[in-house]
Amino acid sequence: MRLQNVYLVAEQPAALHAFYSEALGLSLKFADGERWYQYGVGGGNVSLACREEAAPATAGAVMVFEVADFDGAAERVAAAGGEVLGLRDMGAHGAVLSLRDPEGHVVQLFRRAPVDGAQAQP
Repeated sequence: MRLQNVYLVAEQPAALHAFYSEALGLSLKFADGERWYQYGVGGGNVSLACREEAAPATAGAVMVFEVADFDGAAERVAAAGGEVLGLRDMGAHGAVLSLRDPEGHVVQLFRRAPVDGAQAQP
């Protein structure tokens, strides 16, 4: 078994597509007009779906993307209409930068701690 897809239900998928491609650098793999945007991420898929494409009674999710560093992430998120919520240092595990996309979905960027044990700067 493998994870095939994770999707967020978006009120305005086209506007969110602009955010996810600009702020997070996701590359578009497939689009169905303005109803569905699919990105290839780590061997699986992450998508934005209009309400009509979603499963009945769909509620929120938090997507966590692993990144090498946070350089420029806060600026890109803000420039694309998102909001940075904060940074959580988890010591030897790494750090998480939490953000909110323009529709209010919470997304996190995860950065592993350096292998040599040195504390990375956020």
